[in-house]
Amino acid sequence: MSKIGKKIITLPEDIKVEIVGQAVTVKGPKGQLSVELHPSVAIKSAEGQLTLSVSNPENRKQRALWGTFRSLVQNAVTGVSAGFERTLEISGVGYRASVAAGKLILNIGFSHPVELPVPSGLEVKVEKSIITVSGTNKQEVGQFAALIRSQKKPEPYKGKGIKYAEEVIRRKAGKVVKSVGAG
Repeated sequence: MSKIGKKIITLPEDIKVEIVGQAVTVKGPKGQLSVELHPSVAIKSAEGQLTLSVSNPENRKQRALWGTFRSLVQNAVTGVSAGFERTLEISGVGYRASVAAGKLILNIGFSHPVELPVPSGLEVKVEKSIITVSGTNKQEVGQFAALIRSQKKPEPYKGKGIKYAEEVIRRKAGKVVKSVGAG
């Protein structure tokens, strides 16, 4: 049995789920998402709960698919009800970010500003040195946050760069200069 796959998905009151064949469409106050299930994964809806199952739970590949698709459906339910959010911090002298005309503009120490087009379905806010990426699709939010971070990864000596808010950067000691004239 898959530990994650056998868990029941409880639906909030304002969420509606439509199951047509292998397509699961979840509608909520923040929008609509759909998940296409694998042919060996089955889904059942009853009394505000969703349960997923596979034809052969002893098969290792089917157990993996079971847990994966249960997580995808759960993320769709969470996304349309509460949404997902990733927070990044910019640190460094003169490093700035702004949002203009559907683009995130980063001034991060290069000779030119870095412009990243914001994907549709995502919302990006900038307050001082904090960038917040939010949306309904967990994969898209994480992917765009990773793209922003990859533009200037945090370095371990001075801590300059773009990092996730919860990320801890292990700092290294710089070069140690020996004094001249000793010994």
